[in-house]
Amino acid sequence: MARWQRVYWLRSLFFALVTSVNSLSLPQSENPAFPGTLICDKDEVRVEFSSRFDMEKWNPSLVDTFGNEISNCTYALDLEKFILKFPYETCTIKVIGGYQVNIRVQDTNADVSYKDDVHHFFCPAIQAEIHEVSEIVVCMEDLISFSFPQLFSRLADENQNVSEMGWIIKIGNGTRVHTLPLKDAIVQGFNLLIDSQKITLHVPANATGVAHYVQESSYLYTVQLKLLFSSPGQKITFSSQAICAPDLSVACNATHMSLTIPEFPGKLKSVGFGQRNIPEDQWHANGIDKEATNGLRLHFRKSLLKTKPSEKCPFYQFYFSSLELTFNFQGDMLSTVIDPECHCESPVSIDELCTRDGFMDFEVYSHQTKPALNLESLLVGNSSCQPIFKVQSLGLARFHIPLNGCGTRQKFEGDKVIYENEIHALWENPPSNIIFRNSEFRMTVRCHYIRDSMLLRAHIKSHSSPVASVKPGPLALVLQTYPDISYQRPYRKNEYPLVRYLRQPIYMEVTVLNRNDPNIKLVLDDCWATTFEDPASVPQWQIIMDGCEYELDNYRTTFHAANSSAAHSGHYQRFDVKTFAFVSESRGLSSLIYFHCSALICNQASPLCSVTCPAPLRNKREASKEGTMTVSLPGPIILLSDDSSSKGKRSGFMGLKLAK
Repeated sequence: MARWQRVYWLRSLFFALVTSVNSLSLPQSENPAFPGTLICDKDEVRVEFSSRFDMEKWNPSLVDTFGNEISNCTYALDLEKFILKFPYETCTIKVIGGYQVNIRVQDTNADVSYKDDVHHFFCPAIQAEIHEVSEIVVCMEDLISFSFPQLFSRLADENQNVSEMGWIIKIGNGTRVHTLPLKDAIVQGFNLLIDSQKITLHVPANATGVAHYVQESSYLYTVQLKLLFSSPGQKITFSSQAICAPDLSVACNATHMSLTIPEFPGKLKSVGFGQRNIPEDQWHANGIDKEATNGLRLHFRKSLLKTKPSEKCPFYQFYFSSLELTFNFQGDMLSTVIDPECHCESPVSIDELCTRDGFMDFEVYSHQTKPALNLESLLVGNSSCQPIFKVQSLGLARFHIPLNGCGTRQKFEGDKVIYENEIHALWENPPSNIIFRNSEFRMTVRCHYIRDSMLLRAHIKSHSSPVASVKPGPLALVLQTYPDISYQRPYRKNEYPLVRYLRQPIYMEVTVLNRNDPNIKLVLDDCWATTFEDPASVPQWQIIMDGCEYELDNYRTTFHAANSSAAHSGHYQRFDVKTFAFVSESRGLSSLIYFHCSALICNQASPLCSVTCPAPLRNKREASKEGTMTVSLPGPIILLSDDSSSKGKRSGFMGLKLAK
């Protein structure tokens, strides 16, 4: 047979299931032809040697492309039947379209081995389709990197021409799938990298098919990927899913870090950091509260966070290192890892505006510095002014100092009148092996008035007031909270959730919006608290009933009259409620509390405007219920309990038993 005819014959047998080894083995120069027949079975490779073959002398073995014995190859050698069996997975080399088999037959008595002792064979792929799942997913702001195990040794050598092969990319968002040949995908910013260890595909975050979700300033995207490769005899599908959260909104206050996750089809099941993995039903017990409104907000106690020195911040910065969020998404559990950190913070929180009754309010947090501050050593200026509230275990001290006392100074800057003071504190247990440049902590605190807004006490004789103009239109109410009893500036929506301590008063106000009719009056009906945003959710606790304080309360609601400076004082209802926790059998249920009120607007002369406390009967204003409106606070309030006050008696809480 001519040489070209023999080569043609070999090619025609290339994909045969049973391969004649004598025909497929490489030409031998000095060694005899391979003494047996190689058969490619469905699940394994079988070599049948001639009965004249001395198995012990020639010691057949499986080797890689470099002639080194494959260490993890486990084969069976039957010396009586002269048969060698081995699996495809660990004893062959995957190549395009099948498996390469390298068998060395070497005389164990010979001192020198030759590479020509290695015989090479090819078994075509019998399995029609292979599925591989991504081992590594890396999320970045502008792309997602998927890494898959390398299945073909020859692909790494042919990496320059991968765009010419049968690669197809499919990107889906759960409802639609976008399909691209690799050539087109590369033009659109995709990139396929192949080396001897792995296959890596880079998918642009803005690619068609990638689903994007935005909530305020939080950004999240999801990807469902299939990378298909087709070759003679087999089809391989690489598949993966990813949830990427490169830019979630982070807000921090004195006690918590709040993380906003946009609403999307996944459900968060657990969070992990350090060596801990905390499932959803254990979040509250471990210092994590959730707020499921407009997406999901997680509130982490700062005691869970790490701290680090920062060049851009004068004090230590709080952060999470590798916070793992695990979601149930499209039936699979997927995780994404983020590194949220708080912006620069100060150990002192102060209201920028001085109170109308002439005080400066600020709080000192001992844990915001390293080492922590010793609250017992706190001084304001050169005086002996003491905080109005201090709990060492919580690391908090609150001051309410007069602007004309405690060493407070006054100065003018432009249109502002500024009052300032200085606080001093010693460090709590500083390490002996560290030398501090400053032996104590010092910081200037200040508040101001705008000159035009300062109150002038004067008696001015004037003519009688003109008839008030009445503004028509729909009536609207708002419920809001204030830092203190001065009711000067309400908390803005972006300042929620607020943090309060057990039995600390919350100053609330229900107001009629955009009306100047002196003949109408706002009357409270009921006010209540819930653990969910929905006013109708349960459990509930009444704080005001029929316009009166709730008699079953251990800590009664206190009403406050609108001061004389408020226009149309009948348009306001002000009160404070002592912070409480929902409990069941002495066990705290939630530290996240929402407040709601229902109210009605009536004519000053109407008997509906008359409120008598205590309310004689529950149906007192039942006839007017259709005219009531319900309003809620813009956000929840996080309750922190003082350990010293929460021990022992249950009466320290306002509680209720849950209905089964």
